Amino acid sequence: MKHITRTATALCLSLGSLLACAQNPLNFGSNIKTADPSGRVWADGKMYLYTSHDEECQEDFHMQDWHAFSSTDLVNWTAHGAILSLKDLSWADNYAWAPDAVYKNGKYYLVIPAGTGFKDRVNPEKSTKWMGIGIAESDSPTGPFKDMIGAPLWKTPYANDPSMFIDDDGKAYLYFHGVNSDYQVVEMADDMRSIKGDFYKMDMGGYEPKMEGPWIFKRNGIYYFTMPENNRVLSYYTAKSPKGPWKYQGVIMDEENNANNHHSIVEYKGQWILFYHRWLNDKTSTCHKKQRHTAAEYLHFNADGTIQKVERTEKGVSDFSVRSNTKKTGEK
Repeated sequence: MKHITRTATALCLSLGSLLACAQNPLNFGSNIKTADPSGRVWADGKMYLYTSHDEECQEDFHMQDWHAFSSTDLVNWTAHGAILSLKDLSWADNYAWAPDAVYKNGKYYLVIPAGTGFKDRVNPEKSTKWMGIGIAESDSPTGPFKDMIGAPLWKTPYANDPSMFIDDDGKAYLYFHGVNSDYQVVEMADDMRSIKGDFYKMDMGGYEPKMEGPWIFKRNGIYYFTMPENNRVLSYYTAKSPKGPWKYQGVIMDEENNANNHHSIVEYKGQWILFYHRWLNDKTSTCHKKQRHTAAEYLHFNADGTIQKVERTEKGVSDFSVRSNTKKTGEK
């Protein structure tokens, strides 16, 4: 069921022409626990977030479905519910992890990782866990999405945390985290239902730390490869091509409490936004432990295209309407 939350706005205080409000984590109108936010802006002018969904008090990352949310001001969000579930897949029954979404050929494509088996954290040699990447289609950005191929895009290598980038020439590139296959990219076929050619191992300039969840975007002719370095610190590379060679540029956001992070970076109404997740204590939870929640901050660039370091804040992007209107009118 779709619903709109106005709670965040109600908590804000108007101070002249400014808006002061504690906005992080983002308020989706319920106690839903979300992580791994993928931000996309479509032709209708809305910001969409595609997220994974942590089960309440889950003992491990056994998530079951993917959710979507939309907004025009990044404060008030419409929750579109579960847009795809593991029940809709014939090839996986566990690990509904970090999704992404793109628009091409007049269709919306949801790129999802999912898997089977069991991960034995005490005795890793006994683990049977496997994960692959699937792709589902819809005529709407909020679904329903349908798995049109009934299988993962490939079975080897093991892969998860996909990120799709469509360049100006219409070519779609799929980046991912995989076992013994990080820093690889593969091009999608024109019909978006299969991969085209072989995996390509990118030149990362000699620095390849452990990573998950890459996110790729382009700004002013510069390609950015961003990632949770060692699964916790957000860092980035730059290049002149979507396949590199890449140059390491440093840290965007420090780790927090030795916990994982996963993010996306997108421009909306003249502002660059970093979406990410935080592990926070939730007083409404029955297990009284830290769980993941989606948050957002502004992202700023230097004149040479490098990214300024981002600090976590309670305010987040609560004044987005003011900033975006100021950008439109040219005020300082």
